[in-house]
Parts: sequence; structure tokens; C-alpha cells
Amino acid sequence: MKAIRIEGTGGPEVMQLADIDLAPPGPGEIRIRHTAIGLNYIDTYHRSGLYPVKLPSGLGLEGAGVVEETGEGVTHLKAGDRVAYGNGPLGAYAQARNAPANRVSRIPDGISDETAAAMMLKGMTVRYLLRETYKVAAGDTILLHAAAGGVGLIACQWAKALGATVIGTAGSDDKAELARAHGCDHVILYTREDVPARVREITGGKGVPAVYDGVGKATLMASLDSLQPRGLLVSFGNASGSVEGFDLGILAAKGSLYVTRPTLATYVARDADLQANAKDLFDMVASGKVKIEVNQRYPLAEAVQAHRDLASRKTTGSTILVP
Repeated sequence: MKAIRIEGTGGPEVMQLADIDLAPPGPGEIRIRHTAIGLNYIDTYHRSGLYPVKLPSGLGLEGAGVVEETGEGVTHLKAGDRVAYGNGPLGAYAQARNAPANRVSRIPDGISDETAAAMMLKGMTVRYLLRETYKVAAGDTILLHAAAGGVGLIACQWAKALGATVIGTAGSDDKAELARAHGCDHVILYTREDVPARVREITGGKGVPAVYDGVGKATLMASLDSLQPRGLLVSFGNASGSVEGFDLGILAAKGSLYVTRPTLATYVARDADLQANAKDLFDMVASGKVKIEVNQRYPLAEAVQAHRDLASRKTTGSTILVP
């Protein structure tokens, strides 16, 4: 069984394709033969050491495939079932793996393995962001950074389905057009436009009640300056680097603002919450209200190049590795 492993942290070159012996699944586990593996920005954090992992380690939190074998005590799944997961544990970059049976979800008919692998982590993230962290309601106007990214394209569609007006940011005309095609009402080209000024213009000077920011350091102040008084900045990623040394007094000066730094792991820590989240995601995709765009495919052996392309913003939508 071939899998990507890292012996140390660093750039994409630390990833190596290795031959691994896979033991039979233990109690409460299943063996999954992967048919598709999701690529996510958080994978680069684990690889680089931004999010520490115990070394040596596998990589990847998201995958889909077929159950090959069940361990002792597993009764709700059987060999041949199609399953997917989006919250780890680490080790998805592999042809096969053992995984906790209670942390995977059965893929409904009508949703392909590729679609499932491309949507679980990003889609479950969007679900908790829009339905729990700040509960988007019809009539809301929200700001979403990186609207043409994997999370962004799903969030644009989901927020529109909820009746919201979506303001997105993008770095190029092509990405702006992609965001518009997925429900983004207004796209701000952050390379050429003043984001807070445009947000104020669009909202008649009020600002927005919530900003969803997966970029981090580079967009922090623009996000805060786009909020209305008592608005919420949802900082859920660090694509440009992590926010450090933040002065809480800024929140008071800018209108008694709120900031939260949520993670999917917290919101789906309980098995019941994970399955409820996954069900809502599957339902939204099955309804056609949210379409999952798999815009890049790489062989598992080319994971290094996939990471390079992701970091250099050459990718849009979702990317999968094919084992």
C-alpha cells in the first residue's frame, strides 16, 4: 500500500511516496480503499509545521472510498459500502487506510466518490460557519474572502440558498467571474480595490454583520474595517499567515466588534454533530443548490506538485488526489 509520509516538516519536498504495511482494522475501525482523496489548505499547515503533528506522519484529512473490511464491534457498516470523511484523523494521502468507523459517513446514492472527497472538509466547514458560528439569515449581507477558493465557492452557493447577499473578494478577473457564477453578488478585486471602502459603498455605509476570513494575516484589518458595530469576524484560516500580537483594544475602537477563531474539529467533536453536519451537506448537494466543482486532479504520486500549485493560488474550487 502506497502512502505519502513526512519525516520532518517544511516545504512540499518533504513529502515522500512510501510503501506501507497496513494492519487489519482494529476494534471500532474499518479499512477503506480510497477512490479519491481531498486536498485542503490545512494539509499545508500540517506539512509545514504551522499546525504541529507527531512525526513521522501521514497527511490529509479527507477522502472517499469503499469499505474493504470491518473491525470488531462495527455493525453499522459492511464491506462494499461507500463512505467519506472530512475531519481525519491524518492519513488520507494513501491508497488505503484504517479509520474510526464512527467518524465516517455513508455516501448517498447520486453523489460520486470524487464529489464526496472534494466536498467533505470544505462543505462541512461551510455548514458550521454559516449555520452555527454566525447563523446567516435571509436578508443578511456577508463578506467572504477568497470567494473563488474551495470553501468560497461552496459558501457562496449555500449563503445564496439561505437568502443572503454575498460580497466576495478575489485576486483576478477570472476568479471574480468564477465567484459570480457561483452566486457571489458583488466581487471586490482586492489587488485593485479598497475592500472596506467597497463594502461600505455596497451596504450604504453600514458594513456587514459578519466577515468570513480564511486568509488570516493579510486581510485582518480589512475584515475588521468592513464590519458594522458589534459585527463578528470569523477568522477560520491562515492562508497568508497566522494573526499574531493582536491588540484587543482595536475591537473596542472599531465598534465593539467580536472575533472568533473556530475549527471544524470543535464543531463536529461529537459523533451526532458530525453526522448531522454531513447530512445537511449531502442534502444541499443532492438538491442541486450547492454544486461541487472538482477543477484539479493529481495522481497521489504528484502530491508535491499539488501542494505547490495550491500555495501559489493556481487552483480554484476543489482539488483531489487520485490513488
